[in-house]
Amino acid sequence: MMISSWRRRRAARRAGKEQQRTENGEMELTIPRDFRCPISLDLMKDPVTLSTGITYDRENIEKWIEAGNFTCPLTNQVLRSLEPIPNHTIRKRIQDWCVENRSYGIERIPTPRVPVSSKEVLEILSEIIVSCKKRDGEACRDLVVKLKSLAKESERNKRCIVTNGAGSVFSEAFESFSRASFDENNAVLEEILSALTIMFPLDGEAKGFLGSVLAMRCLIWFLSSGDLSRRRNAVLALRELVLSSDQRKVNELSEIEGAIEALFKLIKDPICPTATKASLTVIYHMITSSSTNEKQVAKLINLGIVSLLIETLVDTERGMCENALGVLDGICNSGEGREMACNNALSMPVLVKKILRVSNLATEFSVSILWKLCKNEKREDGGVLVEALQVGAFQKLLLLLQLGCVDKTREKVSELLKLLNHHRNKIECVDPMDNFKHLKRSF
Repeated sequence: MMISSWRRRRAARRAGKEQQRTENGEMELTIPRDFRCPISLDLMKDPVTLSTGITYDRENIEKWIEAGNFTCPLTNQVLRSLEPIPNHTIRKRIQDWCVENRSYGIERIPTPRVPVSSKEVLEILSEIIVSCKKRDGEACRDLVVKLKSLAKESERNKRCIVTNGAGSVFSEAFESFSRASFDENNAVLEEILSALTIMFPLDGEAKGFLGSVLAMRCLIWFLSSGDLSRRRNAVLALRELVLSSDQRKVNELSEIEGAIEALFKLIKDPICPTATKASLTVIYHMITSSSTNEKQVAKLINLGIVSLLIETLVDTERGMCENALGVLDGICNSGEGREMACNNALSMPVLVKKILRVSNLATEFSVSILWKLCKNEKREDGGVLVEALQVGAFQKLLLLLQLGCVDKTREKVSELLKLLNHHRNKIECVDPMDNFKHLKRSF
């Protein structure tokens, strides 16, 4: 038994491993010290060596450098180069060690792909610019596909591609090929748009190219006639543009023929929650920020946006709920929009239910819509005021005052309570606990 134990220890030393006994007396495998990353102390998956001669795991040392550190973590020496060099010798030894110790559940680390360098990225981007000037759509498409594939290989590659200005180059290329026939350049435009979605968020220069009238017309064309993937990518690009708070771009987008109809279709016939929320975001900016918002609101009302939004609100997740309420709030600035909402039997139950049930933003939008509907009620029988009381609005608003809310919402709540109080004698008392039994307080 003693000889057998000595042989096991000698075999372990030969394999370059250290073993320790656990409390149960079982052998426990310890990773050799030179296989560990000095930063994380974990087994290195992609060992790279710095100019100081110290080897680290690529992911850890790149995070260290990206954080603004220009010294070696172990030696504190200033790095002569920020480009780590793959250490193939250590990586091969680690792989061999993993194979030898597979009985311990150790899996062999895969041979890592060599990450793309800034030099390689800049060379490909330069070629894309040249192909755009030559109007060579096929060459441009192949280059964009190449960069997109590299970006999908790893988060590190994606960061390298983004930081070297790919977003701006892609956006400029998209605008360039938008100047000719959309049909003729369909393939390259589709590929550029797909790659652009990986580059979000875009910087100001990229948004400048993508926000040109020609480029936005192309996006609406994709949104109206493209397949599901193109429609999704197009609406994500439009959302990226409107979130830049550029009033001029929103106005120009609002004037593009077919824009509202295409965005509405994504809500009526959804392809995925991400696209639906993006469409609601774009519509919200168009009807609340655009100088031509009345025209757009009228179009949406005629398309049936009010009933569609209220049906969406019946059962939906937080993000979608906030977006839908935001659009409905903008629609209710219109007299026709308020009339449509008042005539919908679900309006009051849904709006009252959303107060204090989803988020602070959803509560603010719900109160704002209720305030717009109730303060414009002219019917002698109380109309929506009585409907609101019947579904417990008075108690819900009182509770909201007690829990606290922003000043603008508090003013609307106070006015609503005064309006509702005049009609309380027209209905029977409702049990407030029935409305609040699922309420989660914010404290």
